Amino acid sequence: MRRIRYVVAASLDGYIAGPKGEADWILMDPEIDFGGLFAQFDTLLMGRRTFEHSAGMGQGTMPGMQTVVVSTTLRQADHKGVTIVADGVKEAIAKLRARPGKDIWLFGGGGLFRSLASLKLVDSVEIAIVPVLLGGGIPLLAPSSERVHLELRHQRIYTKTGIVSLEYAVVQRKAKSKLRRASE
Repeated sequence: MRRIRYVVAASLDGYIAGPKGEADWILMDPEIDFGGLFAQFDTLLMGRRTFEHSAGMGQGTMPGMQTVVVSTTLRQADHKGVTIVADGVKEAIAKLRARPGKDIWLFGGGGLFRSLASLKLVDSVEIAIVPVLLGGGIPLLAPSSERVHLELRHQRIYTKTGIVSLEYAVVQRKAKSKLRRASE
């Protein structure tokens, strides 16, 4: 089954974009193999805000990749070449994962990550921590979100820029029963 991987850059203080969605703080490290990274995916999965921001910059889609946007406000008829998922997100994602192909890149979208993580649909979180403090913006995960338990799989430090790359598997934990919680 294809994995859903949340691959994202984040500031040291936990933001994936500045207050206005800006990403000009993300460093391009010459040691990072972006071609190799992109070759691992054939599908981009994003929320409406990320899609609209990317499309506004002329990058709503990427060559060779299917783009799937989760949105209750966008209309399929207005976006040729893009798949809009408005209802039955869990079922639509299950079908997407079951199809043959490469992994699925959960692209941008802290809100979509939060929603899919609560549905237990995210397999890994792969963060490139950029050495900058933004002081505000779009958080990696909102404070009111459910906990997402992670297990470290790989780490790398890029010494030229100070970027730290961390790869975690999402660990699905069973909820403790009410009886057990009461006795603790």
